[in-house]
Amino acid sequence: MKKKLSILITCAGMLIFSNACTDLNEQVLDETLSASLNEGQIASGALAPVYAVLPSLFLHTTYFALQEISTDEAILPYRGGTDWGDNGIYLAMHAHNYTSTDPNIRNTWNALVQGISRAITAMATLKDSKDASAAGFYAEARAMRAYYSMVTLDLFGLVFVKEDAGNTSKIIRGAEAVSYLENEFLAVEPSLPTKSSVGSGRITKEGLQGLLARLYLNAAVYRNIYANSFSFPDSDMDKVIALSDKIINSGQSQLSPDYFAIFGNNNHANSELLFAVDQRPDLNGHNRFAYFSLSGDQFPLAAFPSANGTDGPGITSDFYRSWVSAYPGEDPTRDPRFYQENMSVYSNKADTCILDSEYKINRGIMRGQQYGAIRVNGVFLRCPDGKLKVGKLTNLSRNRGDLPVNFTEKIDFTTEGSGYSSGYRVEKYEFSSVSNTGRNRGEADISIIRLADIYLMRAEAKLRKGDMAGALADVNKVRSARTKTTPAPALTTISLDLLYRERGFEFYWEMLRRTDMIRFGKYEGTWTEKTNSDVRKRIFPIPQTAIDGASNLPGYLQQNEGY
Repeated sequence: MKKKLSILITCAGMLIFSNACTDLNEQVLDETLSASLNEGQIASGALAPVYAVLPSLFLHTTYFALQEISTDEAILPYRGGTDWGDNGIYLAMHAHNYTSTDPNIRNTWNALVQGISRAITAMATLKDSKDASAAGFYAEARAMRAYYSMVTLDLFGLVFVKEDAGNTSKIIRGAEAVSYLENEFLAVEPSLPTKSSVGSGRITKEGLQGLLARLYLNAAVYRNIYANSFSFPDSDMDKVIALSDKIINSGQSQLSPDYFAIFGNNNHANSELLFAVDQRPDLNGHNRFAYFSLSGDQFPLAAFPSANGTDGPGITSDFYRSWVSAYPGEDPTRDPRFYQENMSVYSNKADTCILDSEYKINRGIMRGQQYGAIRVNGVFLRCPDGKLKVGKLTNLSRNRGDLPVNFTEKIDFTTEGSGYSSGYRVEKYEFSSVSNTGRNRGEADISIIRLADIYLMRAEAKLRKGDMAGALADVNKVRSARTKTTPAPALTTISLDLLYRERGFEFYWEMLRRTDMIRFGKYEGTWTEKTNSDVRKRIFPIPQTAIDGASNLPGYLQQNEGY
């Protein structure tokens, strides 16, 4: 019998339910087009598209925008009054004025429903496969469907339930959605590979356990998203602790002594990563998180004078001040997670000539006058001995050589706060050494969940149950692990507010902030350029394109409350 591989073509993101979009097509690839395919190749070929959605989801203008720019960590004003204007969508995102026509919300939705649809297609193919690997691949596809569905619940407050590609999905919310995801994760856990056998680029037993712990930690929110306050049942917290214990005691992962190595170009084998977007160069990854916040006159690669930043988001003064308040009388660089200096010119202004092979920009939160390779007329300046000349950067690319690239704390929507140098910047992920444009060809795997989150989730669960000593030990375990330089000093006390602050320090720019803010009761707060306290903004509007696409199913896809 001929085997057929089905690839669903997206139609405005409406892949997840049938008959909801008149031009939703299915392209069928018959195996006779490639007669050499065996059962094993068909099985692996069915699973690969499920993971292939992850880079699209983890773009700077999709999931990152929703999870970071909507919070007190990141802000993106009109640079110079024009750049990154995009019809005001980044201003609206930060101020919680987002609408159902926001293209970043739409693109995030589309990526998620495409991931779910591909998982369903893969499951249908793998279910009947006789290949020895098919059962394990089926478990991975089902686990990925649950992961994409959990993100959909977190962002949009709903989950699609669908087993047969020919049927319309059922939409569930609240407690029913939590129970469904719990059962889906638990059903496949025994069949998944371990991290040591396949690495962090695929969903493993330990990665799934971490995601399930995350589900239990946020379950109170998901069950009643608009509640005035959240009550975290001991039963949920006990499950977080038990799953965390499993992961930690498995020995499959270790905390990284070098914090910035977790986000470096060689991080694919980093033990701390439990589940990540595989971005090795031959997989056509992207470099967007590395270039997004940098100045347009920061050129991180000696070999590529076209690879630069884009003057995107900076951190808010509010978030920066949380670091300052944590280290009174000291510079926040005291914490090894804040900053990593890679060029001595910052501390020794006489060092202005660097070998190409040794040129590497700094990492972490970048403040003040920036130094680096100086590009004039498309080429970098050189010292008499041929080395790369580095010095104070100015906005030459904008024909403003008189304007230094000097990052300031102030960043907001005013003219003064929207300049090209406004705001401290974030270079957490290493700039890819092969990214000739600065945008594509990434190397660093993007963390979805890592071991530090397991420790801090366990700490939170313990703290919510009243075990302050246990929570403090877990927090200090993470702080003390970063030993490449002097680790952060141990905390002597812990509270929910301190734990929230600690999560900000550990996970900034990692697309966890919005979810954390909601769980800790901070999302309706006031920060730079944001005063909206509407609890209905905790979840995003369903894109209007999706609702329009489902219009031939009356009452099927209802807009979220308040939009």
